[in-house]
Amino acid sequence: MLSLSPSTTLPLAAGIGLRAPHHAQVLAGRPAVAWWEVHSENFFTAGGAPLAFLQAIREAYPVSLHGVGLSLGAVDMLFEAHLEKLAALVERIQPAAVSEHLCWSSAGAQHFNDLLPLPYTEAAIQQASARISRVQDRLQRQILVENVSSYLTFADSTMCEWDFLVAVAARSGCGILLDINNIYVSASNHGFAAKTYIDAIPAALVGEMHLAGFDHCDDFLIDTHGQPVHAPVWDLYAYALERLGPKPTLIEWDADIPSLAVLQGEAAKADRQLQRVEAGHVRAA
Repeated sequence: MLSLSPSTTLPLAAGIGLRAPHHAQVLAGRPAVAWWEVHSENFFTAGGAPLAFLQAIREAYPVSLHGVGLSLGAVDMLFEAHLEKLAALVERIQPAAVSEHLCWSSAGAQHFNDLLPLPYTEAAIQQASARISRVQDRLQRQILVENVSSYLTFADSTMCEWDFLVAVAARSGCGILLDINNIYVSASNHGFAAKTYIDAIPAALVGEMHLAGFDHCDDFLIDTHGQPVHAPVWDLYAYALERLGPKPTLIEWDADIPSLAVLQGEAAKADRQLQRVEAGHVRAA
């Protein structure tokens, strides 16, 4: 039986997305990292080396499972086989957190590689909330849903994205994984104020934050996770911490993955901001 001694809650510190190039180094050296996030779908096996690796990491660190394939906003049937694989992994690993994206990425039996935005309507709130509730009922735990970056909007939306996100969380009982980079990217692409988005999010709903890098493409910003966190995203993160309080924070880097030392440096920057804000909250109390 897996020991749960490392923690079944995320520490109030910066973690790192654990990707394949660093698996052997992490397993051999047990580096000083507060917690790790892995993509759930990479470990949908009944056994074998990947799952053995994840179990070994879980015995030494808190682990968060972050999914990309449940397609929570799709209008067709939920992929029950996918949910069953996730439930088996959650049962085996007992992660500190489970998260998914508030988007759609499937139609019928067709899956896409993109995390596509939703129309911000009452009907979409009902659809996404019902699917999230089904997932939470099966997993017997609350999940966090992440705001995605976007490059287009739907003409029939009747509300802004931040009100939609809060409504889905309130309706389904899930928490929010607030991706600060995604807010900045979408704000730049669509011309809204990023701070307005953050101001609308109740602090109690936020269980985690994400930080990542973006790239420029003509007049758009693209959420590539292939760069260091940019300066304006660090500034927006500082604002979010002041507004929402310290939250477990993840450094995501999925393309052109650098050395683990570079990722630890990014995490250290986030930790300094977390510690400064946490100290201020303690003094205020």
